[in-house]
Amino acid sequence: MLKNYLYIFLISMVPLVELRLAVPASQALELPMLPSLIICMIGNLLPMPFIYLFARRILEWGADKALIGGICRFFLEKGHKAGRKMTEKAGRTGSFIALMLFVGIPVPGTGAWTGTLAASILELGIKTTTAAVALGVFIAGLIMMAASTVGFSLIG
Repeated sequence: MLKNYLYIFLISMVPLVELRLAVPASQALELPMLPSLIICMIGNLLPMPFIYLFARRILEWGADKALIGGICRFFLEKGHKAGRKMTEKAGRTGSFIALMLFVGIPVPGTGAWTGTLAASILELGIKTTTAAVALGVFIAGLIMMAASTVGFSLIG
């Protein structure tokens, strides 16, 4: 069982899939709901300070490198696009709620990684970013747990 918890913890840290895959995986592995949700959320939040502090610099550095330039430019563009969307919809003053909802609605292209990168590009501040992303991860976790529970009960 410990191995399964490690699986969902690691899955929740992977960019672009995050809780959207980790939470359903926890239910497919028949893990208890509350502990697996907590482990998935912790795993999803763990990379956040590193993303905020270093990801933009690393991506900007690598954007013109032959081997990694394409992927670096891809992630930079995702961060810029997410930042523009948040500012257009909420302005600078509503950025906390916009970031929280951006991370909290579990659709492809949103999540803690992209939201944190966008917040870093917008220079929202680490405290604001941490609080908004943490609440967003909580919301996304609840949505994915509810969807997984309903989905697996319909299948089985």
